[in-house]
Amino acid sequence: MNIRHNIVLRQKLAAEYVLGTLRGGARRRFEGWMHQDADLRNITAQWQQRLAPMAEFAGDVKPPDSVWTGIERRLNLKPKAAAGWRFWLNENLAFWRSLGMVSTAMAAMLLVLVLSNRPVDAPVISYVATLSDDKAQTAMVLTADRKHRALDARVVGGDPVAADKSLHLWAVPKAGKPRSLGVLADNKGKFALPDNAIGDDVALLAVTLEPKGGSPDPNGPTGPIVYKGHWVSL
Repeated sequence: MNIRHNIVLRQKLAAEYVLGTLRGGARRRFEGWMHQDADLRNITAQWQQRLAPMAEFAGDVKPPDSVWTGIERRLNLKPKAAAGWRFWLNENLAFWRSLGMVSTAMAAMLLVLVLSNRPVDAPVISYVATLSDDKAQTAMVLTADRKHRALDARVVGGDPVAADKSLHLWAVPKAGKPRSLGVLADNKGKFALPDNAIGDDVALLAVTLEPKGGSPDPNGPTGPIVYKGHWVSL
């Protein structure tokens, strides 16, 4: 397959590669293309920059004891008592290589098991947006969960907000007045997701700097736009 001149497909594959949804042979082929294509590497790096801030939304998860038991069973590990401090004096290179491979395998299996045991009511991200400042640096990340009708916003960069100011989030339609999505408190916010926040007519997502508590004008923003960006459907 020749994807060099297929701009849409190149963007799609790069995004899936960064998200981790491109797997198996397709992932290996993509890595081979990147090795020979500098522009494709740049596209992938751009997607990495856009999506990396999503890690801000990932909370800590402590796997249950059964996860470790399952890993030991699958790897046929039988813990043996270590011979005191002499265990760490083992200079056998094959031993350390084996230990490294086992650790890698355990980490991979742990990730799979944790993801497979995700709670049923966990967020289902349908859309994500990275909003940039006037220097084109990522300043805010938004996620939209259509299943639970939830909108999550978090500032990950940008300049500090003065105590007498607030960040106000808007969906700007192709025609008509901007739609208020919520006012952020302490650089983050969780809001109900209205249908008109992610409709096809939404041309832009914007954040304005407003007086404390948000725009005093019910018809739209009064302050300058500080961040802006677009939804990306997952």
